[in-house]
Amino acid sequence: MNSSDIVCELKAAGNPEKARHLSHFFKTGKGEYGEGDLFLGVTVPEQRNIARKYHQAPPEVLEELIISPWHECRLTALLILVYQFEHRKTKEEQEKCIDFYITHTDYINNWDLVDLSCYKILGKWLADKDRSLLYDWARGNHLWKQRIAMVSCMHFIRQGDFKDGLAIADILLQHSHDLIQKAVGWLLREIGKKDKQTLTDFLAKRYSRMPRTALRYAIERFPEEERKSYLIRNFKSERPNS
Repeated sequence: MNSSDIVCELKAAGNPEKARHLSHFFKTGKGEYGEGDLFLGVTVPEQRNIARKYHQAPPEVLEELIISPWHECRLTALLILVYQFEHRKTKEEQEKCIDFYITHTDYINNWDLVDLSCYKILGKWLADKDRSLLYDWARGNHLWKQRIAMVSCMHFIRQGDFKDGLAIADILLQHSHDLIQKAVGWLLREIGKKDKQTLTDFLAKRYSRMPRTALRYAIERFPEEERKSYLIRNFKSERPNS
């Protein structure tokens, strides 16, 4: 097995029209967050099928895929890594997956690459461990590490553990980039699905200074009148002399 086998299958599954759409969707233009990324036009379900077929790919093959200029090669590498992490029987084997993930974060450089991998690997690994790495990344200035820090908390939240999700949301609360604002709002919404009171308590002292995008995501499941109330008060707080 080598990386060229996987790349050939991905290219065979590619669609030029879809590749053009994905290039636009993932903002690959000059100055955009995905600048220069290249797409083959392969759907995620197709990539999952290929990842399952090659789930035993060794680290050197994953290395060649994760550094590829092709977006789908990087995502397929991460999907394989998720599968491997979930099926490793020992902590030592899982730790190798974690080391690979952490040392290749520069290539986990779009929101789908983050969202489809981080909480299933890093979040799950940190469930019973020190989570200071997430705080370090949240406080840093690396966009994708900041999103990884936030979205990795999905694993904890689904277990009913909200502490770190709330704390990291607080760190990133006024981030200027909409990809972080959306991640913050999304994870807050997930907390609200588990425990609405915890979310409303968090929002009580913060909604007025939250970016509107983050707030909209956070309160998406609230009743309409309640949503309107938050948004009106948020709008008024943004007006000068209000």
